[in-house]
Amino acid sequence: MEARKVLICVTRKTSSQRLTSAFLVLLRDTTWKCGTVERLVVNYLRRQIRYCRRTHFAVEEIMENFEVKKHQQRRFFDAIERLEKRGIIKIVFNPFFIQ
Repeated sequence: MEARKVLICVTRKTSSQRLTSAFLVLLRDTTWKCGTVERLVVNYLRRQIRYCRRTHFAVEEIMENFEVKKHQQRRFFDAIERLEKRGIIKIVFNPFFIQ
């Protein structure tokens, strides 16, 4: 019997669909060397922490606030992923269970 290789392909569509149900947590309060979209996201999180006193923010809520259109979603998700890669924010899929 031959063993078949099973390849699992994670497409951008599935990762973006999963990202819309995620929450963001601001870890570091810096926008040094950030692009415009990254700076907008970090400044939004700062304002919300200051005025609403929350720590977790839904990605859907942020997208509604910025009025992100369908053709702009990929740019927005890329900015969020870059911020996480730099350690400025953390993407959490269950906000009540932070490791």
